[in-house]
Amino acid sequence: MGRTVIVISAHPDDEVLGAGGTILKHIDRGDEVYWLITTNISTEQGFSKEKVESRQREIRDVENLFGIKATFSLNYPTMTLSSSSIIKMVPEISAIFNKVEPAIIYCLNRSDAHSDHRITFDAVLACTKSFRYPYIKKVLMYECLSETEFAPALPEKVFLPNYYVDISKYMDKKIEGMKIYASELGEHPFPRSIENIKALATYRGASVGVKYAEAFQLIKFIDKD
Repeated sequence: MGRTVIVISAHPDDEVLGAGGTILKHIDRGDEVYWLITTNISTEQGFSKEKVESRQREIRDVENLFGIKATFSLNYPTMTLSSSSIIKMVPEISAIFNKVEPAIIYCLNRSDAHSDHRITFDAVLACTKSFRYPYIKKVLMYECLSETEFAPALPEKVFLPNYYVDISKYMDKKIEGMKIYASELGEHPFPRSIENIKALATYRGASVGVKYAEAFQLIKFIDKD
């Protein structure tokens, strides 16, 4: 019987950058993968109608390419999340968790440079208490190029990978997924370049003896049936 997994991103492309290969591996193994996006763009924020529509197409295209079971959107305006947002976000995330009952949660790194990432992490972690969410068995943070490495170089903000997933078989499809977000890609040395995505996967893979890997920081692991 497959496991239920949920991947949380603040913005579409976070999930492919940080866990795209791992998502594909879960689905290949028969697990059900859900996707939760906490922010969205709108014309009210100054985005063009074309950009808003293309972003929704990108989400659908990634969902279809990867085989994601369902996608949830909280629709907070992008680049506006703050500590005051958490009060409203927590019950919304809690309701989604109770609906899909994920055994495994992949979330953004707690100390990423982008405040949307940090607030999303805080809201998600508030929904992982074992006495309220007994179905959760594993909680991991993923790294996100252009955000994780640009966090202040302070000991308490360092991403410490201690959990690696061999994505060698899925690297090409991960890149295919990232190319859907064409407007988010740039030429090297831009952080979100195809070359840099492959470089990070190569480095993480070499750290554990495989061709390509994604790295995570394990927050919680409960070994139970």
